[in-house]
Formats: sequence, structure tokens, C-alpha cells
Amino acid sequence: MSLYGIIVFVHIIAAVAGLGASFAMPVIMKNPSTASQAKFALDLNHKVELFAKVGSIALLLTGLILGFLNTNLFTTGWYITSIIIYIAVQIVVACIMPKKIKKMTEIIEAHKGEDIPESYQKVNKELAPYNSILHTAIVLLVILMSFKPF
Repeated sequence: MSLYGIIVFVHIIAAVAGLGASFAMPVIMKNPSTASQAKFALDLNHKVELFAKVGSIALLLTGLILGFLNTNLFTTGWYITSIIIYIAVQIVVACIMPKKIKKMTEIIEAHKGEDIPESYQKVNKELAPYNSILHTAIVLLVILMSFKPF
């Protein structure tokens, strides 16, 4: 197998691990019905987030390495568009979503009792549009990488 083939393989593994984790995280956060479950969900989400972060960084690095190994990629629309989408989504996943999850953690840690506070549920619902943006971007990236339409 060539160096290029090995990098493509690592890129695909990073996509499966990182993007798969990104799809799992909202499901984890949506299901708790008690404060204890919410604490567990936040802890589990934090652990799953590691896969998303490592996978995301590996995707960027291997994608750029592939571009440097095959500089023609920097002249293709699908490759440039993929990089732009990736960078745009990082604003959501690195800045906006962690602040909301941190707020949820603070709310649930300060809460006494087993009911889930309304403020926690409100912040959790605020994550929904960002999850939709993230998932839409992931699907677009997979389409661009798979079909290379332009």
C-alpha cells in the first residue's frame, strides 16, 4: 500500500470514529429523565466527545496531508468546499456547544433532587439547532468526499 493509501485509510478511520461520535452525542444528552441520569449523560458525553475531537483533528491533518501529497486537490471545488465547511463548523463545535454543555453541567451539579431543572432542559433544547448544523455539515462533507461532485 502506498503512503497516500495509508493516509486515506487513516482519514476514513478518523471519519468513522469522529463523525460517529458526533452523531451519538445528542442522543446521549436527550434521554436522561432524572438528575442522576443527566449527570451520567454529561459524563458519558464528555468521554464520547474525546473520540469526536481526536477524529476531527485527525480528519483535518490527514485531509491536509492528502492535499500536500496531491496538490491538484487544492484546485478542486469539492476539496476547497470541504475545508471551508469544516472550518465553519469548528466555530460551532469548539466555541458554542462546549459553553452550553458547561452551563448544563453547572446547573445539574448545583441542583438538589432528582428532577431535571427547567433551566437544564432549556439549555439542552438550545443545543438542537447546533446539532442540526453539525449533522448537516457532516452529511455534506461525506457527500463531497464520496462523490467529488465538482
